[in-house]
Amino acid sequence: MAAACIFCEIPSFKLFENERLLAFLDIQPLSLGHALIVPKHHGAKLTDIPDDSLTEILPVAKKIATAMDAENYNILQNNGRLAHQEVDHSFQNADSVDVVKIPKPSQAEGLGIEWPAQKTDMDKLKALFNELKAKM
Repeated sequence: MAAACIFCEIPSFKLFENERLLAFLDIQPLSLGHALIVPKHHGAKLTDIPDDSLTEILPVAKKIATAMDAENYNILQNNGRLAHQEVDHSFQNADSVDVVKIPKPSQAEGLGIEWPAQKTDMDKLKALFNELKAKM
């Protein structure tokens, strides 16, 4: 990781590390066991990270969740301020994406989420589907 990256410099309790990933406990957790899984390839958003740097993220998140014996938890990855990316990692001229594993032991602890579902316009949804399928 680059020397200017906040995740490269932060003192941490490392849960996992290899040539592509670093996983550690958050020092300002939403609940005990809140962990971050960070690709060592720097990029501001998920789309900036090469696929080979992403392949182990969910297996490592699963290992952490299994080790914690967490019955309820969230796996979260935010991209951009409007999507609640608290640290956009341009901090100290560094870029990094992180995936977060947050235990949800009770209603009061862990992540709280609102899900403001929108009324579906099926024609717009079908048009979006066709556009996305063509790009994939």
